[in-house]
Amino acid sequence: MTSCARAPLRLADRWRTFFLRSRKTDRVHLAPLRPLLAKELAEIVSGRALWTMLLLVCPLVGYSFVQAVSLYSESSSAALQSPAMASGLSPLDGILVPTFGAFYVAVTLLFPFVAIRVLGQEKESGSLRLLVQLPYRPSTLIVVKLVAVLAAWGVVSIPALSTLVLWMMLGGHLALAETINLLFGHLLYGLVVGATALFAATISESAATAAILALAATIGSWVIDFTFAGRSGLSAWIAQISLTQTLRGFEQGLFSAGLVLGITAVICSLVALCSVWLPPGTPTRTKLVRSVQCVVVTIVVLGVAMQIKTTADTAEDRRNSFAPADQRLLATLRLPLAIIVHLAPEDPRYIDLRRNVLAKLERAMPNVSIVLSSSHQDYAGKTDAYGEIEYAYGGRNDVSRSTSPREILPLVYALAGTEPPKPAAAMDYPGYPLVTSAEATLLWFFGALPLLIALVWWRSRRPPPISRYPFMKETNHADQQQH
Repeated sequence: MTSCARAPLRLADRWRTFFLRSRKTDRVHLAPLRPLLAKELAEIVSGRALWTMLLLVCPLVGYSFVQAVSLYSESSSAALQSPAMASGLSPLDGILVPTFGAFYVAVTLLFPFVAIRVLGQEKESGSLRLLVQLPYRPSTLIVVKLVAVLAAWGVVSIPALSTLVLWMMLGGHLALAETINLLFGHLLYGLVVGATALFAATISESAATAAILALAATIGSWVIDFTFAGRSGLSAWIAQISLTQTLRGFEQGLFSAGLVLGITAVICSLVALCSVWLPPGTPTRTKLVRSVQCVVVTIVVLGVAMQIKTTADTAEDRRNSFAPADQRLLATLRLPLAIIVHLAPEDPRYIDLRRNVLAKLERAMPNVSIVLSSSHQDYAGKTDAYGEIEYAYGGRNDVSRSTSPREILPLVYALAGTEPPKPAAAMDYPGYPLVTSAEATLLWFFGALPLLIALVWWRSRRPPPISRYPFMKETNHADQQQH
């Protein structure tokens, strides 16, 4: 056969291949997601991990809630006798953070077992090879599985969410903005843990190995916190890698756009890595190359996220911000402000300075750099600069030992050569003291709610009635007519 005759055949083969690929792509785009999502939800509901975790969360959250209310009531009794102490009573610190802290522990230690089930069972049974042959892209499969994991997180959060209703029934106060902000932080943390567990299940051959890897990531975050917390330099950067840093700002009532972007990038990166490692027939070298590309993109996005300084103080007591007039004036100071702190990271004065002044200055001013230099007294008794805080702005310098914004803000304004804002009428946080007892709520957490969960669990394990399947009804009706 001549070359002229082979050319039309090659062209026909190319068009046939292109047509088949386009038909396959169309099937991928047109494949319904509802059956796939229903299948993933059924996988989670049919397992014991979800219901076991839900039963364990009930007493854990309930006991934490009762203890938090008890301590809050004791502080409220003293505040009622001394009204000046009432401003320090915030339901965010006294009730929400301790109660949801117990839920955080449960999510860290138990939720990976729930998330692993959406993929671990399929890998162990071999049904994953059939799943990837369905007209769905690997990324679509992983996203649907992550949606199922999110639904599971919503189910296991029911005991913690019920404490909000119980607190209001007891007469407690909840600020809408700070409450939603805290719930959103826990949602992001649950997604990070779920995505981590899903990736561990993707690269592991068994659910047991995946659980070990997921717990190594979550519990390893605690080790990083204990080892590098409060340090500067490289140690401070390593501490930010910890998963537990996800909740720190939200528990203080602070919403950070950069933090949300960084967490979203990590979740998307884990989803992308799962999509790369999910197909069993892809060569390992190809998976490694694509994984490196994904990690590089994630690092770039995290670098951009760290430069975003946009924040919102959702706390009702405005603990993360200066007075509104000071906030507006500090935002107009565009020159770099350099601060050298001669204190040790574990020094209580540095902790107060960081919380009351430095962190607020970083959020209020566009260009602030802070250097921690912990110099101490020598053995001869000669004092050095330990305890001093140096400020430099626009070629001017000043030194102070104060950790109070009342003294530091006038110093910064003097360095900038601007007049301090006129003091406005003080709007002090009133506080919300409440003397009550939550002992009766133990009946809900140790009795009614576990009983309801067990009932729903038993009902979910029953086979569906025949009436749900119309074709079986028609078959039974035809059999009756034949008889």
